Amino acid sequence: MPSYGREVALGLDALRAAILLSEALGDSLGSGPGGGSRGPGGYGDADLAASSEDDAAERTRLIALVELARKGDSEAFGMLYDHYQPSVYRFLFYRTRSGPLAEDLTSETFFRALRSMTGFRWQGKDFGAWLMTIARNLATDHFKAGRTRLEMTTEDMGAHDDATEGPESTVLASMTNEILLEALTQLPDEQRDCLVMRFLQGMSIAETAEVLGRSDGAVKQLQLRGVRNLAKLMPDGIRGS
Repeated sequence: MPSYGREVALGLDALRAAILLSEALGDSLGSGPGGGSRGPGGYGDADLAASSEDDAAERTRLIALVELARKGDSEAFGMLYDHYQPSVYRFLFYRTRSGPLAEDLTSETFFRALRSMTGFRWQGKDFGAWLMTIARNLATDHFKAGRTRLEMTTEDMGAHDDATEGPESTVLASMTNEILLEALTQLPDEQRDCLVMRFLQGMSIAETAEVLGRSDGAVKQLQLRGVRNLAKLMPDGIRGS
């Protein structure tokens, strides 16, 4: 499994900072991390092709791979899998707090995406956001079906990092981060998913709105309510640790 140590630590730091800012200012949070960009595409909807990658060359590469994949190129889809699998898995792990379940749902996400590739249309949407929508729907359906319940696990977050990453693994195993991750699971589904996508995934307001099927303004309010509710769940004296 790939290493997520530094990204997770930075995301949790950003989330804790947002909690402190919310409590100090009591004001609406800004657009935060992430940002959407657009690039050229094809398949009849070139002007609507989009990618959230910062690097122009990478945006062009990913859009081209999507174009090939929806025309049936399995190798191109494999490259898309290599690029997006870590972020899809990471979201599902935060959503379920179970490594094996996250792996199963990640596999199902890409299976469904492959099966639906020929019908994919840009419509201004980022391919990664489309995958995240599939993943979120699968997780929601899984819990609704009663096959399992969202439960706290004692699985060490550091288990998903390379054993040689001493400092990062220590950060991931810290009590503060573990309490924060556990507190996230106590939020309403939409608030939790919003915070995971915004802070731990680094997705923009627009990308998060696309996945949740909400307006940008609604996502800002979800983020604000989620951060404030998360602050109430954090024990005194540990919020800024």
